[in-house]
Amino acid sequence: MNILNARLRGRSGLHRIELDGARIAAITAQQAPAEACDGDIDAASNLVVPPFIEPHIHLDATLTAGEPAWNMSGTLFEGIERWGERKALVTHEDTKARAKKTIDMLVEHGIQHVRTHVDVTDPTLSALKSMLEVREETRHLIDLQIVAFPQEGIESFKDGRALMAEAIAMGADVVGGIPHFENTRDQGVSSIRFLMDLAERTGCLVDVHCDETDDPQSRFLEVLAEEARVRDMGQRVTASHTTAMGSYDNAYCSKLFRLLKISGINFVSCPTESIHLQGRFDTYPKRRGLTRVAEIDRAGMNVCFGQDSIVDPWYPLGNGNILRILEAGLHICHMLGYEDLQRCLDLITDNSARTLNLGERYGLEAGRPANLLILSAPDDYEMLRTQGHALLSIRNGKVLMRRTPAQIERY
Repeated sequence: MNILNARLRGRSGLHRIELDGARIAAITAQQAPAEACDGDIDAASNLVVPPFIEPHIHLDATLTAGEPAWNMSGTLFEGIERWGERKALVTHEDTKARAKKTIDMLVEHGIQHVRTHVDVTDPTLSALKSMLEVREETRHLIDLQIVAFPQEGIESFKDGRALMAEAIAMGADVVGGIPHFENTRDQGVSSIRFLMDLAERTGCLVDVHCDETDDPQSRFLEVLAEEARVRDMGQRVTASHTTAMGSYDNAYCSKLFRLLKISGINFVSCPTESIHLQGRFDTYPKRRGLTRVAEIDRAGMNVCFGQDSIVDPWYPLGNGNILRILEAGLHICHMLGYEDLQRCLDLITDNSARTLNLGERYGLEAGRPANLLILSAPDDYEMLRTQGHALLSIRNGKVLMRRTPAQIERY
């Protein structure tokens, strides 16, 4: 199979992409538009990119909003309470069915790599068992990384440490944490050291829900970054949310950024979720409740966008479209400047791939997996401006999804 008349990010002109089974065989420049023969695909001068990535979602909790009750305050902590009630109703098949339905939504929007956080503050680890099966059963659709996520804390939850260790032994890929939810600051610090020890010992990646609060005194990010620095693990470590950074004063943040840059850790922001959950204790002026995405990016650090939730106790909306998150995030984070718009797809492609540590398993280069998308626009800016779509998703050299845009008739 060959893809003709493709535009590529960072390269001028049209290109031909040759696929050899499940691998990209070659990418060559075209001197002029070419006609597609049998078996070829015409990109029609549209952008071709590696697959979109969902770096932060909770598949075990999706599609549960209102069961058994709605989060009426819209706060993070009531969301955790409502999820605690919903967990009592969870069954093996219930978790699998909801997760698979959500994965279908993600695939329909061009996503092929997903990192999901799975609640392991459950003595039976039932959600994890379900998601381990889902990971195997959906390999033809996505590559799924599973985070052992202690929703109710490591130190504050009975047998939290043992459950985390058991989850990794069972096959979770990433060690998680939630230090700001621990009962005390000392427990929060202790939880970070424990999870970093566990990751270092097992060779796992790390992704911590870190300082997901408006409290300017929640400063576990500095602890996580320093642990990553001294262990030389920065590229394997991700700080998710870090919304308290939006409430830090500039003097402290200036000092913090020095450590963050040295540590080399990654960041995930979930802009639609954060602007919904945070700022709930403010009247006016009301904080935006996000981390400093633009500042992190412009300081040369790695940051990407995720959806976080789809119809669950924390966020009542969502349909799997990561481009929706990108557009909202750029608005919310004041990132509609010219340079931001020219490379905005980084926030849901290349930057996310670095966060997931995909390495040579990702990207449009000869020898890499034949996983790619044909988009409905010729460049990043037009993709965002027109609220474009992934028209074709190819995985391992085979068409996984094809979208036909709506037709408009004018009279």
